[in-house]
Amino acid sequence: MKTILKRYPAIPILAGFLFVIISGTVLLKIPVSTTEGYIPWIDALFTATSAVCVTGLIVVDTGSYFSVFGQIVILILIQIGGLGVMTLAVLFFQWIGKQITLQQRILVQDLYSIAPRKDIFRLVSSVVIFTFAAELIGMILLFTRWRHTMPVRDAWFHSIFHSISAFCNAGFSLNADSITAYKSDALINVTMCCLIIAGGIGFPVLYDLAVTFRNREKRLKLTVQTRVVLVTTIILIAGGALVFGILERHSPEVSASLNERVLTALFQSVTCRTAGFNTVEIGALQNTTLMMVMFLMFFGASPGSCGGGVKTTTLAILTGFIISRFKGSKHINLFKKTIPSDTVNMSMSLVIIAALLICVILFMVLSHGLLTESSESDKQIFLACLFETVSAFGTVGLSMGITSELNTWGKAWIILMMIIGRLGVLTFAYLIVGKSTEKRIEYAEENIMIG
Repeated sequence: MKTILKRYPAIPILAGFLFVIISGTVLLKIPVSTTEGYIPWIDALFTATSAVCVTGLIVVDTGSYFSVFGQIVILILIQIGGLGVMTLAVLFFQWIGKQITLQQRILVQDLYSIAPRKDIFRLVSSVVIFTFAAELIGMILLFTRWRHTMPVRDAWFHSIFHSISAFCNAGFSLNADSITAYKSDALINVTMCCLIIAGGIGFPVLYDLAVTFRNREKRLKLTVQTRVVLVTTIILIAGGALVFGILERHSPEVSASLNERVLTALFQSVTCRTAGFNTVEIGALQNTTLMMVMFLMFFGASPGSCGGGVKTTTLAILTGFIISRFKGSKHINLFKKTIPSDTVNMSMSLVIIAALLICVILFMVLSHGLLTESSESDKQIFLACLFETVSAFGTVGLSMGITSELNTWGKAWIILMMIIGRLGVLTFAYLIVGKSTEKRIEYAEENIMIG
């Protein structure tokens, strides 16, 4: 067993996620979880997977189809998925006074830190404390608005549900139209955006910011990863909002008011990276806008966060790679630091593998994953399926409305993509091939023509 875990170190993570998903499926299947007392097994599995993988794709309406008990189950699954199975396992071991193994310590360090930390419990505790603090603040801010539009009890539950869902970048909403009814409400939009950014920027970045802020007198500098994540995130949010505002300036989905147009563009730019909430109908957007959204969904959030995708740091490295090649440089330099060649090669491999996975899953969904009575044209179906697949990979949750038209096979393929997206492409690859134990053999070089 130890030999298997050494070769396949990601098995405990996958096993933990599958255990939570299966447990959630069983809980959602029992009659008390739904208003009608029944839900098909595949829909219960799809919903549980979407919640644990903090994706937000749904086959039934969360607010009307599930009872309060079912909604609480979904909320718990979202919180577990957002924090991560290994994080909660470490806290559990600490609570019962048991030491975690070296392998578990390494897995947690890989999730949250690029540098080894001796006090792993302190790191994990900081993650959990910040998560609950951010969700509490978000809950209070949302409650101040919703207490005027619904009963106090419902306002509290709505606030708790949406605060946790937003911070964990899950995209689940108790409203059938997500946040569309509140697209002109600045408080709700800004609060949700802040929660999404905080949950998607990555716990290593937040930890580094906190340490640097507490030790200002020592003049500690932010790590390169923190700088890269912050700069890339700002550029993607600002750039996405600008492009969305320009492309959809004549759309009936966007208000004529300048303030509301800015608010709508900003919210969609933030949420389409990994959260999955929406204040406009996604299917009504232009094809060029949908292409931009898929680009943002593909790269997604930052490492060590609640979000999926190939991560903002990968985009930064690829951009640096292109710039360095144009300059004729062999090295990639970011913030006066040289990025190791292994990291660059891993980033390029990550993008290639992710693109291939999307192509394979898209092919399977188009082949036998749709209900035959769809009224959409072939081109619309292709775009909708591509959008759905990229959304599942990035654990975003945005959809052009084709989720309900998936048959059992289609839902199964999207479930697989959501799990891969949450685990990460490299983690999934390690599950398949394992870590190499063979000695590296190098052969004589011979050039081939390209281009």
